[in-house]
Amino acid sequence: MPPPQGFRYEEHADGTVVITHRRRPAGTLRGGRAGRFLAEIAAGDPQLVMARWTGNYRHGNERTARGHPRNRR
Repeated sequence: MPPPQGFRYEEHADGTVVITHRRRPAGTLRGGRAGRFLAEIAAGDPQLVMARWTGNYRHGNERTARGHPRNRR
């Protein structure tokens, strides 16, 4: 699985953090959540952190979904 990419974040003067994925809004964080997010960005891989905070990462059910009748060809 390739690492997540295409995420960016902007920190605004009022403390709000806006996360985008491929130039589309993926999430907005305010207050304490924005502070925790920025601390986690400083300590880890920014792309992986943003993917986790926006919920855009593998959920573990991809293998199960592959066998669903709707997904068969």
